[in-house]
Amino acid sequence: MSAYFRPVLLTLLLSATFEARLPAQAWRGLVDAHVHHNGDAAFLDKMIARLDAVDGTAFLLTLPKDLESVQAAIGKHPNRLIGFGSIKLDDPNALAQVERFHAAGFRGLGELSGPLKSFDDKTYAPLFAAAEKHRMIVLFHTGIVNRTNPDVPADISVDRMRPTTLDNIARRYPKLTLIGAHLGNPDYAWAAEVARWNPNLYFDVSGSTLIKKQEDYAFFKSVFWWSGIASPHTPKGGPSAFEKLIFGSDVFGGELEEFDRELERYGKMLDVCGVSPAAQANIFGGTLRKILAGAK
Repeated sequence: MSAYFRPVLLTLLLSATFEARLPAQAWRGLVDAHVHHNGDAAFLDKMIARLDAVDGTAFLLTLPKDLESVQAAIGKHPNRLIGFGSIKLDDPNALAQVERFHAAGFRGLGELSGPLKSFDDKTYAPLFAAAEKHRMIVLFHTGIVNRTNPDVPADISVDRMRPTTLDNIARRYPKLTLIGAHLGNPDYAWAAEVARWNPNLYFDVSGSTLIKKQEDYAFFKSVFWWSGIASPHTPKGGPSAFEKLIFGSDVFGGELEEFDRELERYGKMLDVCGVSPAAQANIFGGTLRKILAGAK
């Protein structure tokens, strides 16, 4: 564990489990771009304690019904929580909800999931245009999605949520920052490729991927292959292609041990792939802090 963290961690009443699992690469200033709020105040208290340990911030994905309570929590902890409005793209009130979340000081939208049409369908254009106007970050679910109740019919298709659908949105709205959750699981190569040429598109690798690939983390070097390559076929930018990743835990209320485990998985994968400390600093928070600062 980095000596930089030890004095901070030892002063907090956090579990020994969390301290043991915190990887050395979990930089001070962590930003978690993917935390689901379930309306539980006790969950928020625990999450804030986790973030205090690393001077971190979480994007708190919030249903419209919880807007006021989360707005109050953000007011008490402005350095720890950033509100994201969890709207449904096909809700007839979706555009009004975007404006409502923006007026409440929320900085983004998401996690968008379960659309009735492809993410890049033109009928959703007013929503993305409004998000771009307000400089709101948009988090999309990409790839496979679970079935919480397989006995209930649902009009949900992973084909509408492929990472390739974000390519068109990123190009149409160049000032809109997009995050694709789960690196398009299992379309990892496509996710990386559309991120490669869209400077406003990033992915997290939360969910089952880092569990599924835990015996082959070096695989990701073949996905983020263009590190350090000078060519007209690669974009100009930082030295590491892995900087198209940002950290997301995808924790739900009451599942904070998964936050700890996801930090550990990210750190192990990035170490196996030889990602530099400077690039890891951006993945764990630097990139999103720069975006947030520029979006004000």
